[in-house]
Amino acid sequence: MFNRTTLLILVAALAAGLGLWAAQTLFGPQRAAPAPALVEGPAVDPASMKTVRLFPQLRAVPDFVLEQSDGTALSAKELQGRWTIVFFGFTHCPDVCPTTLSELAQVQKLWVDLDPALRPQVLFVSVDPERDTPEKTGEYAAYFHPDTLAATLPEPALQVFANSLGMVYMKVATEAGDYTMDHSTALVLLDPRGRQAGIIRPPFVPVDIAADLIELSKATP
Repeated sequence: MFNRTTLLILVAALAAGLGLWAAQTLFGPQRAAPAPALVEGPAVDPASMKTVRLFPQLRAVPDFVLEQSDGTALSAKELQGRWTIVFFGFTHCPDVCPTTLSELAQVQKLWVDLDPALRPQVLFVSVDPERDTPEKTGEYAAYFHPDTLAATLPEPALQVFANSLGMVYMKVATEAGDYTMDHSTALVLLDPRGRQAGIIRPPFVPVDIAADLIELSKATP
């Protein structure tokens, strides 16, 4: 017969064996789940782009609904059909925003002869909804070019939308007791199906941006 010590050793060994089997079953090598299919970018040689940096694969953008200057909603679906340049800024911006919108206005003039069905569009999104109402945002953007779409969104939805496009911003207090906004200065490029296709980083050269967008628009089926 087994004495008490031997019995305890056998019980411990059995428990250890069962634990090892469970660990191998639950945490051992598992069959990997099939990788999601990658969506290829536009049929354009990235090397031919003068300033646009195209992503190897298109990036899906979560659904969103922005508040436009005319009081209507701007959803992801309404941007589809044409290439879209998205710029995040604010109306109290002292330098970067007016300069960038002026450069984008030059870009818009350069592609004015493009077929309206293919012509790219510019969307200005204010990251300062506390001071920038949709109406004020629209008036500001229209000063630079009447065709520029303008919108904003209350927090925290605005932050979610910006982050979904890889853009960031934050409120920064000033010595005068007011505040300003620090924000990404890059331009986001959405393809005609509303997916993030690339990015444009400063310094911006209007003629190069226009050439790239015209090429992309003509190459889109």
